[in-house]
Amino acid sequence: MSIHFIWNCERSLSISTSCCLVLKYKLRSSSVRMTCATVTWPLVLVLVLLCIRDSASLFLPDSSELRKLLSRYEEEAEQKGTSNTAGNRTRRAILWSDREEILQLHNKLRGGVYPTASNMEYMIWDDELERSATQWAEECQWDHGPQDLLMSIGQNLAVHWGRYRSPSSHVQSWYDEVKDYTYPYPHECNPWCPERCSGPMCTHYTQLVWATTNRVGCAVHVCPRMNVWGEIWENSVYLVCNYSPKGNWIGEAPYQHGRPCSQCPPSYGGGCRNNLCYKAHNIKCETRLRDKCRGSTCSRYNCPANCVQKKGKVWGTVTYDVQSSICRAAIHHGVIDNNGGLIDISRMDKLPFFVRSTKNGIESLSKYKAGNAFTVARVKVTIVSDCYTTVAEICPYKEPNSHCPRVFCPENCKAQPSYWSPVIGNKIYTDNSSICKAAIHAGVIKPNGGFVDVLPLDKRKSYTGVLKNGIQSERYCSTGILEITIIPDNYV
Repeated sequence: MSIHFIWNCERSLSISTSCCLVLKYKLRSSSVRMTCATVTWPLVLVLVLLCIRDSASLFLPDSSELRKLLSRYEEEAEQKGTSNTAGNRTRRAILWSDREEILQLHNKLRGGVYPTASNMEYMIWDDELERSATQWAEECQWDHGPQDLLMSIGQNLAVHWGRYRSPSSHVQSWYDEVKDYTYPYPHECNPWCPERCSGPMCTHYTQLVWATTNRVGCAVHVCPRMNVWGEIWENSVYLVCNYSPKGNWIGEAPYQHGRPCSQCPPSYGGGCRNNLCYKAHNIKCETRLRDKCRGSTCSRYNCPANCVQKKGKVWGTVTYDVQSSICRAAIHHGVIDNNGGLIDISRMDKLPFFVRSTKNGIESLSKYKAGNAFTVARVKVTIVSDCYTTVAEICPYKEPNSHCPRVFCPENCKAQPSYWSPVIGNKIYTDNSSICKAAIHAGVIKPNGGFVDVLPLDKRKSYTGVLKNGIQSERYCSTGILEITIIPDNYV
């Protein structure tokens, strides 16, 4: 960090920093006046240590605060391997501890919203978002940007000068806008949700708790001179956090109200952690359906290898008790082998009993007591060669539920005209919408394609149209809907 100081051994050593701390000491020798240009922290520390040798006294108004600040910047200098020169911006990499603190606080706040959220997703750190945040923070502009990136990401900003403040304190201040925000319940959204913010701003809060935003990347940068609403702030600490998929869509509520994790996307496999939809990419061999599955959409799981040798119990044949190991039941039924893989689960009502048998190296147990049941099935994969395929064509809605194949989308579907590949709805789409283009609109895949899971649901009365990720969806009424969700990378 750049520091300008004037050293007068007869009077005092004054160091002006963003923490506004002052060092003073006196020498017994004759007075000498020395004025130095901007220097780095290591040089300042050397000068201070040299002075201590001959000093009669050393006065630290806030020594613990200063030591904390110096240690942070020393650590950053070692990590970055950079030195400061007069007139240059000071680079400040975000420390691992700050990164973890920011991420943990995001998830803590998201899991504690009121009213409770039924579809709030667990947030992870994204290195690409961190890089883009770093590039913008280094511009030292108190404004959102760059403009070409804002079409596809969300962004929260904060800046301060003066004494040290942790980045997480800004995250908390964003969330504290909740005191001015009134959540719009479903009956108030017909079809658009009203905006109810009684304070100067609530969009920092709504972006932070936007349910489908599941990735964040932040950067911290020290700007020597920054224009903040017409005033020049020196040595201002600038925090930029980028989010994806972006939130704050006009006319939408930030999340769906309901029992936590009861409306998680299917790709989360029913996983729930601290009221957040949590994606455990590979469930354990011993994981039971009773412990794992929450909500109506948990239907697809990825089993690890070598479950034959594990000890998870299985009750039943063909149909299994919910206390059974999911993956070992799948091997028992012959859906997967000992190498693991994807399976689909269909839950059933209570059965009066379960029959034992030995199949594929696994012995199941009998149970003569009524219990909830499930069946297992192999996951099919459909590779579509165009951008026009719809759910109505490959997987029409059926009661009580439908298991659609995994769809692999080609590249460049974003550029297809809407009359060939329409997108109708937002988050939930009509079953005659283009699967691949709707997936891009929802932010679950990028324009270069990828795997998509779809879940057909029963009809609804209306569908809203919004501009998302460069695609304008239509508003319409139809007979069926689908929900498109993100596919974990290690499923591919």
